[in-house]
Amino acid sequence: MFIKGGWINRNKLLLNGADYLFNLILMGASPNKLINEIFVADNQTKLLKTIETAYKKAPFFSEVFPLMETILTYEDKNLAQFVGNSIIQIAKYLNFNTQFSYSSALKEKDNSLRAQAKVIHICSVLHATEYFNAIGGIELYDKADFEQNNIKLHFLKTKAIEYQQFRNQFVPNLSILDVMMFNAVGHINELLDTYELI
Repeated sequence: MFIKGGWINRNKLLLNGADYLFNLILMGASPNKLINEIFVADNQTKLLKTIETAYKKAPFFSEVFPLMETILTYEDKNLAQFVGNSIIQIAKYLNFNTQFSYSSALKEKDNSLRAQAKVIHICSVLHATEYFNAIGGIELYDKADFEQNNIKLHFLKTKAIEYQQFRNQFVPNLSILDVMMFNAVGHINELLDTYELI
């Protein structure tokens, strides 16, 4: 389900030395709808201009900005497909060899399930033996329940990272866009390896 105030359609970038919250403008957004029932408004010109203003002097702007243009002008405006495409395109840029799937495409999925039960069910449908979740899920998911279904649950906790952002004091917790604007692909992959499993 779509979570109002969640992060599916918003994130932060660096603007004038401070974090700046940006949003994808949505049509038909409601907490009563699934993510794939919501659409992105067909006008990302303002967001692209904000990204250009924020990062035009960043060292990797010439490589990353065209990628952002491709992502934000993607023809399929279904929110799930639009955001999914952004993840796929960024993964390609970072040279990931990863297979992506949409849970909505799983024919065996039980759509009546919610929260942890839904995750365990999807893992079972995919014959997964391990599930990795961001550290925020530690309050939501129970390792014992996953183990009862022969699934190992891991929580990924990112360690503190820092890199040069212009000549400013480092502003943490921005989107991958910020990381890409200031770092070469090889260094980004090193930063992404800075985590521990709990």
